[in-house]
Amino acid sequence: MSLFKKLFGAGPDFKQLLANGAIIIDVRSPGEFSSGHIKGSKNIPLQQITSGVKSIAKDKPIITVCASGMRSASAKSQLRSMGYTQVENGGSWTKMRQFV
Repeated sequence: MSLFKKLFGAGPDFKQLLANGAIIIDVRSPGEFSSGHIKGSKNIPLQQITSGVKSIAKDKPIITVCASGMRSASAKSQLRSMGYTQVENGGSWTKMRQFV
């Protein structure tokens, strides 16, 4: 186990979250999304995140992704402030593909 994991924990178990029905929200632009994305993910650009998630239950597990992890981190913060309780930043969508 790496020193980082020993000090800060292993982080979210994305496979388990997905097994529990987590929704992957890709917060990139529609153009970025159309050039490649995780099958079954939902495209809600970061600028539309507050209105785009209204149909999702606040206790539903959500994993946010983008190109690098910056926009998905911002989306996670916004969703948490809106009362969504199970939100994790998956970082880059290309990295998250290994868990799907």
